[in-house]
Amino acid sequence: MIKVQQQDFNQQVEYDSLRQSSRTGAVVTFTGLVRDINQGEQISTLTLEHYPGMTEKSLIEIVEQAKARWSIIDVRVIHRIGKLQLLDQIVFVGVASLHRGDAFAACEFIMDHLKTGAPFWKKETNHLGESYWVDARECDQNALKKWGFK
Repeated sequence: MIKVQQQDFNQQVEYDSLRQSSRTGAVVTFTGLVRDINQGEQISTLTLEHYPGMTEKSLIEIVEQAKARWSIIDVRVIHRIGKLQLLDQIVFVGVASLHRGDAFAACEFIMDHLKTGAPFWKKETNHLGESYWVDARECDQNALKKWGFK
């Protein structure tokens, strides 16, 4: 299940949906939040935009790549768009698998790809009210390399 949406999500509901199969031996989840500082700048809000249709297609491809690499029973990816406040939930990635190793690796793989490969645009507004677009960070690009991507 992949969703791009403005509304918040409920982690418990998403977790419960990942443990529907009696084959599931592990569920790993990740939730990204809006933090108050980025690259030394005090942040007050984050606005996320996307390219409808293309974004969902990209997320499906990322999940399919994860399913090809690891034994996965179910995956849920939710990414929010719109104007978000500090500590708002941005993204949820949950992976259910037979074993924890596959669930951990697939969850990290999906997040690493999502940070660099999914068409989302981030605009931060700092504490002075100044807004600016945010480029992908070098550390996010480097995280992708560990999976064999350049």
